[in-house]
Amino acid sequence: MKKSTQQHGAQFEWAVIGAGPAGIATIGRLLDAGVIGKSIAWIDPHFTVGDFGSKWQSVSSNTRVGLFMKFLNECKSFHYDQCTEKFELHEMDPLKTCELSCVVAPLKWVTDQLRKQVVCIQEHASALNSHKSLAHARVWDIALESSLITSHNVVLALGSQPKSLNLPGVKEVSVTDALNAQRLSQCFLPSDTVAVFGASHSAILIIRSLLERCGVKRVVNFYRNPIRYAEYLDGWIRHDDTGLKGTTAQWSRENIDVNCPENLHRVLSTPENHAKHLPDCTKAVYAVGFTPRLISVDGRMDLQYNQENGAIAPGLFGVGIAFPEARTNRDGVVEHRVGLWKFMEYLGEVVPLWLTQKV
Repeated sequence: MKKSTQQHGAQFEWAVIGAGPAGIATIGRLLDAGVIGKSIAWIDPHFTVGDFGSKWQSVSSNTRVGLFMKFLNECKSFHYDQCTEKFELHEMDPLKTCELSCVVAPLKWVTDQLRKQVVCIQEHASALNSHKSLAHARVWDIALESSLITSHNVVLALGSQPKSLNLPGVKEVSVTDALNAQRLSQCFLPSDTVAVFGASHSAILIIRSLLERCGVKRVVNFYRNPIRYAEYLDGWIRHDDTGLKGTTAQWSRENIDVNCPENLHRVLSTPENHAKHLPDCTKAVYAVGFTPRLISVDGRMDLQYNQENGAIAPGLFGVGIAFPEARTNRDGVVEHRVGLWKFMEYLGEVVPLWLTQKV
């Protein structure tokens, strides 16, 4: 696809950087709130549903199909009621989970509908710099690959990348590769003893693949917290953002909690255990969370944000996995809410505040 070009210095009311699920939801909420499409710049190098569409397709979701469908039908500007495509997702049990690949095609369809309504700039945004306009209002200059545009408001939906512990003496295999079914045989050998760090959804998926698909010699799972399972209660979900769900939860209960295989060894992640067990490992996978992608804002990379409304600075907001909402659940535990419907629900609350500058 040919890259979009913009006249140097073009001005917008809103600019959304990123076209993954959070960026898609942001564009939908802004349009539904009455923001004129041609006053919105949507910036992304690819417009292929971000990392969700390019890196995680073979991952088993921990979100129920019904919530994916709810996301797709939430915004009128998505025009999903006019979709005539027979996507696999449409035929699935709404109470079951699915592979993320089943959601990518519908999200790409929605992306194409939104691209017709806003100004799309298919480039990488490298930096933001604020200044006062002639009307004494703060505006943002956005540095692109081939030009510079200006917007009164900017939403960062940049996504995140897996963290690494970078422990010495063992070869790292990225979480991205370890969760890619097509790359497993290229990354691991039957003779490998693999260290897997973490007890999250991703970590358990990786452990299962190593044991069942790769047939590695041994897996050593270093964990800090016990495995948690989501509990569906009356009107809410305990451990919603930290607990295992769906087929991953079922596998963990049956193969770790009860019949743990002999070639899976689980130990606390401590310096002592690292020193004891890592020398036996040929490779390591660090499924220990994500770190936000960085962009320079007024020369700084360490962005802080309000976890209740996404505000970073006047006219600058963050959303998605890089800037998740923090919410206290009914047990009094603060959880960071990550997931397509959670992004959509959150934006439904904060976009009206952004529009009235009440944050």
